[in-house]
Amino acid sequence: MVYTGFESNGLQNAGETEWVPYGEPNDWEQSLAVYDGVDLMSGDEQEMPSLNRLMSLIDYDLAMKHPLERTWTLWHWENDRTKSWTEMLSDVTSFNTVEDFFSVYYFVKPPSDLKIFNDYMVFKEGVRPMWEDDVNKEGGRWIMLLDKASRGFIDKLWHDLLLCMIGECFQFSEEICGVVINVRNKANKLSLWTKDSRNSKAILSIGTQMKELLQLGDLELQYQVHKDAMVQHGPNVHSIYKL
Repeated sequence: MVYTGFESNGLQNAGETEWVPYGEPNDWEQSLAVYDGVDLMSGDEQEMPSLNRLMSLIDYDLAMKHPLERTWTLWHWENDRTKSWTEMLSDVTSFNTVEDFFSVYYFVKPPSDLKIFNDYMVFKEGVRPMWEDDVNKEGGRWIMLLDKASRGFIDKLWHDLLLCMIGECFQFSEEICGVVINVRNKANKLSLWTKDSRNSKAILSIGTQMKELLQLGDLELQYQVHKDAMVQHGPNVHSIYKL
């Protein structure tokens, strides 16, 4: 799951700390020499904690990055009539820790700031965000149309679906390939791609969880098979499931 916080490390309160009065540098050197190599002891006398004691108080979870279950790649597609579809697709960067994800997320523009005919895709490492990829070619996508949604709502759905995906929130996370948001004139589209359109149990589980986790309410989800989307277009694409 995605790292969301930390517990208290049990450090003593400032009021319980005995402060050493500031003096000349020579006074400090002489005082430190007395406690060189000595561990923290009980008693009324003023003491310096040992290195071992200080190291034991360090919360290393806060000093290290928190790994994700797998590596993900952010892609960007921008329409350019002088190029082929694959030439318009750019591999932006990859990430495999919580901290690196948020560095990427807050570095790039939110979907609501993208120009028309721009797409963001985040896919598992090694999977290209296209129907023809070996991992995707037998799969499909849960898709929602955001024609009347506000800019803030679109950005929130994108953010929340990404977190659910990279945080492995779905029961059948191994079936998920990636997330795509398409910025278009009439309606933006947000979709979650899966690798096997014949696995009805996994598809329906993912769709149900997606609707619950994103709190979509009456917003309809449709599942479309990639092979159908390759020969049909727009609203004509057949949906094998609807939620």
